[in-house]
Amino acid sequence: MSGLHERHLAVSPDWLTLYYRNPLELTHGDGRHVWDADGNRYLDFFGGILTTMTAHALPEVTKAVSEQAGRIIHSSTLYLNRPMVELAERVAALSGIPDARVFFTTSGTEANDAALLLATAHRGSNQILAMRNSYHGRSFSTVSITGNRSWSPTSLSPLQTLYVHGGVRGRGPYAELSDERFIEACVADLEDLLGHTRGPAALIAEPVQGVGGFTAPPDGLYAAFREVLDRHGVLWISDEVQTGWGRTGDHFWGWQAHASNGPPDILTFAKGIGNGMAIGGVVARADVMNSLDANSISTFGGSPVTMAAGLANLTYLLEHDLQGNARRVGGLLIERLRAVAAGSPAVREVRGRGLMIGIELVRPGTGEADPKAAAAVLEAAREGGLLIGKGGGHDTSVLRIAPPLSLTVAEAEQGAEILGEALHAAT
Repeated sequence: MSGLHERHLAVSPDWLTLYYRNPLELTHGDGRHVWDADGNRYLDFFGGILTTMTAHALPEVTKAVSEQAGRIIHSSTLYLNRPMVELAERVAALSGIPDARVFFTTSGTEANDAALLLATAHRGSNQILAMRNSYHGRSFSTVSITGNRSWSPTSLSPLQTLYVHGGVRGRGPYAELSDERFIEACVADLEDLLGHTRGPAALIAEPVQGVGGFTAPPDGLYAAFREVLDRHGVLWISDEVQTGWGRTGDHFWGWQAHASNGPPDILTFAKGIGNGMAIGGVVARADVMNSLDANSISTFGGSPVTMAAGLANLTYLLEHDLQGNARRVGGLLIERLRAVAAGSPAVREVRGRGLMIGIELVRPGTGEADPKAAAAVLEAAREGGLLIGKGGGHDTSVLRIAPPLSLTVAEAEQGAEILGEALHAAT
């Protein structure tokens, strides 16, 4: 055990997870690669949990951060903030929400927490509909709407949460149905659930469930849900913390795969917009955003430095069509991963969209999740020079693959080869 690891254990909570038997200290990065304190180089296929979205040490972002820090680092939302207004204007326009208002936070947890506050205040209800297998953050309120037991440490809650079918296509009571019948069954379940409630404030849903193992419903499910929700006056919150900014390749936002009847009432974002800087936020229609009848500010949300990073990163992402790159290179990567996984009886499914790919591992010959195999593959991939993540609603048995969106074809091929070797060595 390293000296730094010992010091970490002495001052950190037991539940603060570290990857690997011998945890890594990452010291620097460049592009799609990072280096540890021993000088080892790794191809990064997890990006600090989908947060280094564009590239490590992207010059445009580091320059913007340095220049803004040289002017003023902090002011709070009590003062006019040009970078915050400029980024809010761009986010509002990109959101698709009419008459949109934007509130910046410092994390996805805080963004979802703010969305819950807005929805419950607007509707005068503390009931929330959430998806099974979901994850929305680590605060008291967001834990209470997280439908993933591994990430929900308490049943106590300020909200009454009711869970809906549909976030996981390949497991559960409707898994064997066609996509059309799957959607019909989930809509019928939602209709039935609403018949037993007193008027929920909102449905919150990840278009692709992140911590849950990159699972997703058929395209169009949330549009079908929206028709039901609108009849009951229930808001739709799209949690885009992991799906936003073009990561899925096909769309800029995950909700657009379900977009036949327009954008959500509330949209939350975080992770990659700052390329590693702490930015989250909420976008909502003006009437919803203005529901609060008490004072509210943010001390650190909308910091001039993080807003400068967000502006530079968003500009780079759009000018270099990283959404298109996620679609093209992500499509190639998922096919390569399916090919290398084909010979492994431990692989139940390789799924995903764009550069958001999951490999679900099971005990061979069964459908039972195999978290030990996932941990072994994680270690083997590291030995081969590749960093990946873990997740899943069945005891973290899904390998999560989400490289920076600037990933090259050569790096995709290299990563798939390393991961194929790791799968066959560890399962």
